[in-house]
Amino acid sequence: MTRGGMESVEVFTTEGKGRGLKAQKEFLPGDVIFAEPAYAAVVFDSLTHVICHTCFKRQERLHRCGQCKFAYYCDRTCQRDAWLNHKNECSAIKKHGKAPTENIRLAARILWRIEREGGGLPENCLVSIDDLQNHVESFDEEEKKDLRVDVESFLEFWPAQSQQFGMQYISHIFGVINCNAFTLSDQRGLQAVGVGIFPNLCQANHDCWPNCTVIFNNGKIELRALSKISPGDELTVSYVDFLNVSEERRKQLKKQYYFDCTCEHCKKKIKDDLMLAVKEGDKKPSAETVKEVIQFSKDTLEKINKARLEGTYHEVVKLCRECLKKQEPVLGDTNIYLLRILSIASEVLSYLQMFEEAAEYAKRMVDGYMKIYHPNNAQLGMAVMRAGVTHWHAGLIEAGHSMICKAYAILLITHGPSHPITKDLEVMRVQTEMELRMFQQNEFMYYKMREAALKNQKIQVMPEPSNEAPPSLFHKKE
Repeated sequence: MTRGGMESVEVFTTEGKGRGLKAQKEFLPGDVIFAEPAYAAVVFDSLTHVICHTCFKRQERLHRCGQCKFAYYCDRTCQRDAWLNHKNECSAIKKHGKAPTENIRLAARILWRIEREGGGLPENCLVSIDDLQNHVESFDEEEKKDLRVDVESFLEFWPAQSQQFGMQYISHIFGVINCNAFTLSDQRGLQAVGVGIFPNLCQANHDCWPNCTVIFNNGKIELRALSKISPGDELTVSYVDFLNVSEERRKQLKKQYYFDCTCEHCKKKIKDDLMLAVKEGDKKPSAETVKEVIQFSKDTLEKINKARLEGTYHEVVKLCRECLKKQEPVLGDTNIYLLRILSIASEVLSYLQMFEEAAEYAKRMVDGYMKIYHPNNAQLGMAVMRAGVTHWHAGLIEAGHSMICKAYAILLITHGPSHPITKDLEVMRVQTEMELRMFQQNEFMYYKMREAALKNQKIQVMPEPSNEAPPSLFHKKE
């Protein structure tokens, strides 16, 4: 079945996996298969005053809704565009006295839209909200308790004059949000800022090594091809980060999305050996030593998280150095525990402007990632970009330029040329190319000019390290 604006895909039923999406024509890497606006979306509770409630862009100065004093917008245009979805919410918040949580707000926006348009197929949608999976029957006791709390809070907020829905249907909506909601990121794609429901995208099944990726760009979610896709091929996306052994990914998928992953990479444990690699050579470490070092790494990662939360970044660096000293004689270059420490160390050292040491760790991290990730993986692209910028800061122009070019090639496919982060990267690529030419012509003059430029211009400080992982595809209520 296809529907207006969605002619390039078809919904079909797959054995054991339920509904899925299939390509109707050929796609090449970087092609946008479809772009979909949210059926309903809201800004996270913690960011309601710094993110526009219409376009989800982060802005310095936002206009506040004069009625409910809760919603914020870039300008009058964004405020006008929001009115259809905000009108009922606005009066309900005023009457209730305060805004409810993001989950309640999202459920309310979905139900107000159903009240306006009915529960049938909305324009350009392949399935209705009623047909989306809710997995309520798979909830454990804790999840059922959370569901009851959400339904009670919703009923307190929902206005008496709005259409009244049965408890079972309200529970269905919360179930849909729980396992189908997508994370929305800010305009640069670096921070998760909201959550939305995209019915067409919900039909794409998971694969740990997918042929598509999802990017939030310019107010819409884009499904983009990562490799060549032929007509009739199933379109798949990854619900979790690949940088985990198959057993861990399967556990995560079962816990969060209620299914057993049967993809090729999980069945054959492809790349597990790389992710658990140990040092090769004459003196191969014993199984006991490896186990000890892995346990030490896990304990250190917990201590690091605590230190990062407290903002004690010099302590983070100390913990990383100690851990690397223990890991290096035992773990292989692609071992995920080593890569996690290298990633944190390079990020925090960059923030502390200790660029040379940061660059060394970033290089090793990128070399490991290249052997594990799909060559067109968005997280790989972002990691290579950060490593390139770190090398540039360290004055390592050749390696920096090379990494920025590599990252640009990946992001052109995963994010597309119009995404703000790709545009930023293009500017960096042009700048480093110019600097590299200057460096190759006269190394001495290049460093003299660089030194002078950095004295006159405040060095671009790296963003403060974040405890949050990069925005993941699905938004799962923890």
